[in-house]
Amino acid sequence: QVQLVDTGGGLVQAGDSLRLSCAASGRTFINYNMGWFRQAPGKEREFVAAITWSGGNTEDADSVKGRFTISRDNAKNTVYLQMNSLKPEDTAVYYCAAGPPGNRVIVTTRGYVYWGQGTQVTVSS
Repeated sequence: QVQLVDTGGGLVQAGDSLRLSCAASGRTFINYNMGWFRQAPGKEREFVAAITWSGGNTEDADSVKGRFTISRDNAKNTVYLQMNSLKPEDTAVYYCAAGPPGNRVIVTTRGYVYWGQGTQVTVSS
């Protein structure tokens, strides 16, 4: 069992930056590939970014490419999502997720086993 706690959301203006954090506890953090997803009202949960257990491979959704960066600190059992140049369309609840380890990132919700509670990000224009 892995417990994930998402933090760092808030209300910001377009063009601002935020850094989300996801702290893991329970089973060994390094044993999991990690990802970030988001869900806006009335929409399905969508992939944002993912990283392998070692941090060696990452992938970003086209909608955030060049603006968001996923990283992890295995010593701190934490994964981060640095979000720059935020846009109103980035407004959503953001969730981190943990899935089986591997050298290929996981980009689908079905691939993940554990989920954080979510943190709200609101970007005003």
